[in-house]
Amino acid sequence: MSAASLFSRPFAMRDQQLQDILRHMPAGIATLLGPELRYGFVNAPMQALLGGETPEGQPFAEHAKVIPHDLLEVMRQVRQSGRPYVAKGYCLPLAGPAGDAPTPRYYDLALEPIQSENEEERGLLLFAVDVTAQEEARQRAHELALETRRLDARLRVLTETAPQITFTVDADGRCEYVSPQWYYFTGQPPTADLNAIWPLLIHPDDRLRVLYQSEAARAAGTGWSYEYRLRRHDGQYRWLLSRALPELHGTHDKPDKPAYWHGAMTEVHDQRALADALRRGEAELRFLADSIPQLIWTATAEGLIDYYNQHTAEYTGLTGEELGPTGWVGLLDPAEQAGAARRWIHCVATGESYEGLFRMRRHDGQYRWHLIRARQLTDERGPCWFGACTDVDDQHRLREVLQTQYDELARTNRDLDTFVYAASHDLKQPLHNLRGLFDELRRTASFDDPEQEVILGMVDEALQQLDTTLHDLAATVQAQRQLTAPTEPIQLAGVTEEVLLGLRTQIQEAQANIILEFEAAPTLVYGRANLRSVLHNLLSNALKFAHPERVPHITVASHLSPVGQPVLMVQDNGLGMRLKDASDPAFQLFERQHPQLAGAGVGLYLLQRIISSRGGHLEVTSTLGEGTAFTVYWFE
Repeated sequence: MSAASLFSRPFAMRDQQLQDILRHMPAGIATLLGPELRYGFVNAPMQALLGGETPEGQPFAEHAKVIPHDLLEVMRQVRQSGRPYVAKGYCLPLAGPAGDAPTPRYYDLALEPIQSENEEERGLLLFAVDVTAQEEARQRAHELALETRRLDARLRVLTETAPQITFTVDADGRCEYVSPQWYYFTGQPPTADLNAIWPLLIHPDDRLRVLYQSEAARAAGTGWSYEYRLRRHDGQYRWLLSRALPELHGTHDKPDKPAYWHGAMTEVHDQRALADALRRGEAELRFLADSIPQLIWTATAEGLIDYYNQHTAEYTGLTGEELGPTGWVGLLDPAEQAGAARRWIHCVATGESYEGLFRMRRHDGQYRWHLIRARQLTDERGPCWFGACTDVDDQHRLREVLQTQYDELARTNRDLDTFVYAASHDLKQPLHNLRGLFDELRRTASFDDPEQEVILGMVDEALQQLDTTLHDLAATVQAQRQLTAPTEPIQLAGVTEEVLLGLRTQIQEAQANIILEFEAAPTLVYGRANLRSVLHNLLSNALKFAHPERVPHITVASHLSPVGQPVLMVQDNGLGMRLKDASDPAFQLFERQHPQLAGAGVGLYLLQRIISSRGGHLEVTSTLGEGTAFTVYWFE
């Protein structure tokens, strides 16, 4: 007898045994009768579901506050239609303690119509089985599946966008998965048999080695890492690095035999080419170092020598092992070793370049002068030192000889300057005596000679010329001695004003117009006496060689050259001069441009000596009858 037919009888439930069975069932069971779905039989689990007492005969809709409206509507339709209905995993909020929010629970609900000829006895048999644990497990499994698909999609995006070919192979070496980069690289269509085509794309010289290594790794259950050449879509073989690790399961102590290997292939063709080039370059550099007739060595960041070239062994007669990590220091003269070592330790600690001149012992025991230099190079491998010991013994001895000769010549030159200065000074007194005697002779004696005045004028001029020459000789020697005067920052305007003050008489007599323009370069680091001599010569010459038919106009200006060096220009509108080379004029001692004017031809010679001795040069542009411009480049 079915439950539906059982409950179609009068609902007094006279069958006590059946009632006991239904009351103790773990599922909720209730009968709802009549159009109002009044409570009939309700066991304890169903009462707990409905939230408390369920008085028999009370309409279900008035008491069951936890039942959603849509379920109540479905129950009425099932009663009217007479068709049973099952709802899987239906959520019903279970009432909690007072004040707490209802707890959602999930049930499998079965609605079975109760058939009867009496309208009042027709109704529903309601079964409710709690499947909350199963439903929550199902939902968690669904969420995990969604998360797995999301992670799988992310992993696929990562593997398919990385500049590598990723793959999975099984224990037999058959490819289970390969990323799209494989097809981009090889140019093979996706329909090609990957397991058949892959060995054919390996370079013939690498094929057997690669197949053996991969098979040996799979048999041993280990990963692999090797490089080989694979043919690209354009037919060129490119070096790839293939790495793979097994997928291990089981415990740590007893892992299962791996069934899959996951790995990636990375193109390393350019890196190998660079490494080959570096190896070739290193070999070439070592060959070059061995060919140089110098002691070449390298040292670590700590200053310990790790390489000597072949010439070092030939020169010292010692091998690299015999020289050791501090070999070149031990070859120095014993008196110089301590200082050289301290300097080397300091350079290693600070990174400063090393340089020194030392005597180094040759294989025959002779000590020869060497210039030792070392510099630090820092790259991705860290700092290291490169050094060289150059034999400069011959040059050093030659320099000593030249220095001795230079000192002798300098001493001779000083003696000659002293002689010239003394001679010019000593000759002035006889000159003054001659001039006094000549003046006395002119005053007391008379000559019956029609050319008396001409002769007297010539004697006067000769004496004046001799006096000027002696004065200029003394000035030349004095200027020569001032060439080594110390330099200092000087205001050009101030020194020029001093020189013009000394030439005030000539300026007033000539009514000269002088313009000073020093704003662009107002200062100069120079010897003060030298600067005063240069300005005095240029300005006095501009006044002396002024054009007789016009007022002298002289401009003195300073500016900076394109390379930032100070330049001085003195321009006049005087008589001008003839020049062979304006950019490099050569003014000789006692050379005169205008013999009709008094002078000894010494000023421009001194001017050029001063400028060139300080590292500068003089340029002159001039037009006869129009004027001259002197440009002084103080420094090259």
